[in-house]
Amino acid sequence: MANFFKKLFGKDGDKEQDKQNQQEELLKGEEQLSDEEIEKLLFEEEEEEAVQELEISEVQADDLEDFEAEEFEDEAVQELEISEVQADIIEESEEEELEAEEAKVSFFSKLKDGLFKTRKNITDKINDVLISFKSVDEDLFDELEEILITSDVGVETTMRILDNLRLKVKQQNIKEPMQIKELLKQEMLEILGTSTEAIGTHSPEVILVIGVNGVGKTTSIGKVSSKLKKSGKKVLIAAADTFRAAAIDQLEVWGRRAGVDVIKHQEGSDPAAVIFDAISAAKSRKTDVLICDTAGRLHNKKNLMEELRKIFKVIDREYPEAHKEVMLVLDATTGQNAISQAKIFKEVANITGIILTKLDGTAKGGIVIGIKSELDIPVKLIGVGEKVNDLQEFIPEDFVDALFAE
Repeated sequence: MANFFKKLFGKDGDKEQDKQNQQEELLKGEEQLSDEEIEKLLFEEEEEEAVQELEISEVQADDLEDFEAEEFEDEAVQELEISEVQADIIEESEEEELEAEEAKVSFFSKLKDGLFKTRKNITDKINDVLISFKSVDEDLFDELEEILITSDVGVETTMRILDNLRLKVKQQNIKEPMQIKELLKQEMLEILGTSTEAIGTHSPEVILVIGVNGVGKTTSIGKVSSKLKKSGKKVLIAAADTFRAAAIDQLEVWGRRAGVDVIKHQEGSDPAAVIFDAISAAKSRKTDVLICDTAGRLHNKKNLMEELRKIFKVIDREYPEAHKEVMLVLDATTGQNAISQAKIFKEVANITGIILTKLDGTAKGGIVIGIKSELDIPVKLIGVGEKVNDLQEFIPEDFVDALFAE
């Protein structure tokens, strides 16, 4: 570019001086040269100047063309780079949407597979009954009643469902038995309600996990910790079940798997003291979610109530700004016994949600409907497998769709 501007803006003063000197030389030698020779010299000089100007013009044009070409090329490269960046952003966005959709489809498949035993016990039997009847009568309702009760939906809940079905059949003048299937799905969805707020959405948040020994409490804590950690949350675990042998060791194993620290004391220590230290650690580390394990001894309800009362008091006093969740872990394979456990714990604590484990291992998945109907406590998480990702948010619509899937 320097050559271009040097050629474009030459020293005009020097050029003019050279021309004047040449003219003076011509004048000095005017007496010795003829007019024809002088005219020839002047013509040659003008011709030389014209050639020089033409060469300069050509150089200027070439340089200008090169300059414009470089500018155009730079702009084209920039536009190409912008287009590539935009394409990458669009591609990443599409990939994220695809991954989210695949994850949703994948879990629905797991849910459908996990409910295989329950579906065989409820849906398949209902289909067989509806096909075998030619009309809608009381005998049909008696058959449905038996199916629902034996699937652990519960007597009270079953009566409620069937009373509503009878009313809708009459109001809508339904004659075909197969039409009852859709009404039954609607009844179940009305009982289960809509999806509730997921745990771990607040910061700071304390999740107190309660439940009897053997229902999968420690495993659920580990899976929830891993799930929240993967979502970008800073998580801490408090090992406050200090009386059950190996409870602390099991939590530490899960903590290492999930990359989450565990605050612990010695076995037999005061659970409330563990919670106190865990809250202090959560504050100093700016933790998003503190998950607290607790004892699950129901053989002495008085001691359990007193222990939980002390823990609640410590949390309210030391961490008033934290959002609180009390999650009750129930084993789906225990059927109606799970509802009995829930009733006892409800006397002790203000339960905000239920984690229902081992749903894939039972034919009595109707317990989900019975829990919500009899206790009015939302099921927030369900386990449909042994893997970490098999503990997922409970979505009523997906549950009913998977239950009645062909």
